[in-house]
Amino acid sequence: MVDSHRRGYFGITQRGREALADRGAEINNKYLARFAEFQAFTKRIQELDGAQVPSTPRVTGQTVESTEMPDEVLRRAHTAITAALGADLLQRVRQAPPAFFERLIVDLLIAMGYGGSSEEAGRALGQSGDDGVDGVIDQDPLGVDQVYVQGKRYAEGNNVGAGAIRDFYGALSLKKAHKGIFVTTSAFSSQAIETASGLGSRIVLIDGAQLARLMIRYNVGCRDEEVLYLKKIDEDFFEPI
Repeated sequence: MVDSHRRGYFGITQRGREALADRGAEINNKYLARFAEFQAFTKRIQELDGAQVPSTPRVTGQTVESTEMPDEVLRRAHTAITAALGADLLQRVRQAPPAFFERLIVDLLIAMGYGGSSEEAGRALGQSGDDGVDGVIDQDPLGVDQVYVQGKRYAEGNNVGAGAIRDFYGALSLKKAHKGIFVTTSAFSSQAIETASGLGSRIVLIDGAQLARLMIRYNVGCRDEEVLYLKKIDEDFFEPI
């Protein structure tokens, strides 16, 4: 038998009891916007640093400007904050020395699982006589197979062309390698993308936007500051026994 706490309004405020008792109420932003608590909540969301959050519900007479639910507002804020972080990361990388960028690429690939956990899995080359290759990383912990890396730390708008892809392909051929990763902080021209897809060796292209997303996903150059959990009612918990 279910105890009285589970049958009743355990943990629900008086405001919540009143809402549940109102059979004609539809619990959405229009309904919630009448309460000071919800208005304060949406104001705090708008004050998140760097978040481009759209207008949250505001009552003007009988008009409500938005119908977004609180969880939708939070997700929009998270998307905006992540986009701002990605732009900041790219800017920092573009301003860093060339050797830093080369090491960053190898560190990112190790964080993604290449080479296992060995500290020697990735080696930044970046020296004269490196045959047009900036780095090499073991694809497996034993180093049986290797992936060569080329990086171009370009400003936004200075896209990588097809010629750079062909040069990298030639460098891979000199090393008798079959796999390469070309990373840039800008973007690839359509001709470069077409060239890479048509070459015999498998060359993976990572542009600035994808580089930033990968850095955020694998916590390279950034870290978790705060974790927020969005929770909802567990319907199974309230099923009659």
